[in-house]
Amino acid sequence: MQIRRDTKPDWLKIKLETSGEYSQVGKIIKEHSLNTICSSGRCPNQNECWNRGTATFMILGDICTRACRFCATQTGIPGPVSESEPDMLARSVKLLELKHCVITSVTRDDLEDGGARHWAKVIRECRLQNPKTTVEVLIPDFKGDESLLDIITDAKPDIIAHNIETVERLTPSIRSKASYRRSLTSLNYISKSGILTKSGFMAGLGESSKEVEQTLNDLFISGCRVVTIGQYLSPSSKHTPVIEYINPKIFDEYKTIAQSIGFTHVESGPLVRSSYMADKALQV
Repeated sequence: MQIRRDTKPDWLKIKLETSGEYSQVGKIIKEHSLNTICSSGRCPNQNECWNRGTATFMILGDICTRACRFCATQTGIPGPVSESEPDMLARSVKLLELKHCVITSVTRDDLEDGGARHWAKVIRECRLQNPKTTVEVLIPDFKGDESLLDIITDAKPDIIAHNIETVERLTPSIRSKASYRRSLTSLNYISKSGILTKSGFMAGLGESSKEVEQTLNDLFISGCRVVTIGQYLSPSSKHTPVIEYINPKIFDEYKTIAQSIGFTHVESGPLVRSSYMADKALQV
């Protein structure tokens, strides 16, 4: 049974606050024609993060080849890859004076390498122009191809994230072409590189607390050491509906469970998203 989309509890209602810093970030992003998941993913923390002078960049365009039923990103036929994007993004990171840069992308199943080589160019250019900035990447599954995952790990970002998105039972109904087990296998392979490995998933899709705990155990066994848990918010009436708005106290309980399992850093709360307070994972 779904609930009405206009019945959000008070803890999900956020006040729009824009400062000079927010405007400056937006201006730089617009001037350099950069895509951010902050905007395309309708992140509820956009105001907070932009006010702090941070942003999560999205490379390889803003059109995804997959059609996950939870995601606000457009689905269709993507345009050509921008060869100038690595330099443009790196310059923007420098202009924003970011200490920690988060980069994600749409899934590009239309490309032979899924965009892995472009990913590597972006990471290396960010390193070259911003040697003091730590780099976190949130990558697609690359269909589980280990040779493509190697291209990412060889570029040596500080954190590699890949989201499991939901519990195993619900995966087929909300993820497009993705597999719960393949995501775990990919995370496990990445973790063997020695790079800090991260994942995240949503609550409120109809999962049970036991399934959440099982997912946390599965992620930890796969080598994942950083995890984020947030409330699912349906982007539109055409997307998967919200089944339940999870009370903040339950998110606190999930955090306690994750910490007891052994995760080194956990962000769990209604408004938490994959890159929320991302830099803290490296401060442990």
